[in-house]
Amino acid sequence: MNQTEESKLSKPHAVCIPFPAQGHINPMLKLAKLLHIRGFHITFVNTDFNHRRLLKSRGLNSLVSLPSFRFESIPDGLPPSNEDATQDVPSLCEACKKSCLAPFKDLVARLNDNSCFPSISCIVSDAAMSFTQQVSEELGVPNVGFWTASGCSLWAFTQYPKLVEQGYAPLKGMKTNVLYLF
Repeated sequence: MNQTEESKLSKPHAVCIPFPAQGHINPMLKLAKLLHIRGFHITFVNTDFNHRRLLKSRGLNSLVSLPSFRFESIPDGLPPSNEDATQDVPSLCEACKKSCLAPFKDLVARLNDNSCFPSISCIVSDAAMSFTQQVSEELGVPNVGFWTASGCSLWAFTQYPKLVEQGYAPLKGMKTNVLYLF
């Protein structure tokens, strides 16, 4: 093995997986780029749906620019839908919980078995992609939860149980389709 190959395999390798929505993908991609600049080998994991959208918008060769920054995809468990429209978020949340663990686990195993890439050093996952924790535990690698929303948004989420406890939420007399996370 020559020095260049040895150097490539000694890099830390981060697998970055955002929740499959634009407001989550963009911040995770920015973090992945920053890690790459700092010397990490990056594998960025999209769902098949978002991977196809990215290829459609950027062109077929747009995702093959750097050998140490790769894009991969896994199925989200939803039936095919209009690629020019956003997927139904509640359905996407449920599908990710139920369907993404096995494909993600297979992808991570395939990446670790590939002698062309360094072993995975950590998984950086969107806080909404909790199934990645199980894969991290099995591999014995750190899992870093990345909150892609603003600090203000995080603070609001942490205060919601208090609002429920004090009777301010849910709002009385209003019909809502709120997804309760707590």
